[in-house]
Amino acid sequence: RWQKVLYERQPFPDNYVDQRFLEELRKNVHARQYRYQAVVFQSGAVVQQLCSVCVFVLTWWYMDAGVLSPQGLFGAALVSSLLGYVLFDAVDGGAGRWASGRTRWADLKSTLVFTAFTYGFSPVLKTLTESISTDTIYAMSALMLLGHLIFFDYGANAAIVSSTLSLNMAIFASVCLASRLPRSLHAFVMVTFAMQMFALWPMLQKKLKARTPRCYVGVTVLFALAALAALATVSSVGAVLFASLLLAISCLCPYCLIRLQLLKDNIHGPWDEAEIKEDLSRFLM
Repeated sequence: RWQKVLYERQPFPDNYVDQRFLEELRKNVHARQYRYQAVVFQSGAVVQQLCSVCVFVLTWWYMDAGVLSPQGLFGAALVSSLLGYVLFDAVDGGAGRWASGRTRWADLKSTLVFTAFTYGFSPVLKTLTESISTDTIYAMSALMLLGHLIFFDYGANAAIVSSTLSLNMAIFASVCLASRLPRSLHAFVMVTFAMQMFALWPMLQKKLKARTPRCYVGVTVLFALAALAALATVSSVGAVLFASLLLAISCLCPYCLIRLQLLKDNIHGPWDEAEIKEDLSRFLM
């Protein structure tokens, strides 16, 4: 009788297998079963970031058109930052701050240093890209914002995820757009607003998502409605298209993912490569 061993000579060719070979066949061993509600909930991170980019671009458009003053934007951003700062600690009762060991005085110093540094260099930011055409600036900004959306950390464990690269691309886009605003004060407010939207706002959203899922869902819906309302004041067609995009990401794509899971047919068996699961680090000493 044929045995699956190599240390004994058998009267069978090397590629011989008997009828028991397919008894070890297994299908979809590591396949994950998704629930529609869970996938829709996780898609909120993508919706949030798309709305953040939309709100940032609309804010820049309002400032460039003279509809929104830099003083008004700075005051609104300051109030919202203070409220978000209080909410960030209130969500977990200060446990995250206690674990990190960071004090409020350290946060205040970091804020003052960043604000003073940005305000001092705002004239440089304003004149940094004067020699570059406006069309090139718009194309670079669009490319950087697209890269920000691609490399943003949505919670997936993938090689393409890079929070640092994503943030740097968003700030680079804000600097490019701020250089086309009328005054240095506009550029200063625009860059600080970009830091709030692309650095501080995602941190608050991640904590809300982990601690209070219902509150996170409510904030996501309200933020999406606010972005759509602001976009409707500029372009009704753009608002309809953006709403269709958000619905497709949050409703249609999760449905397609779950339907495609039913078609998955991965097979596993004795033909798979051997996996060494024992810790062999002791041999590397």
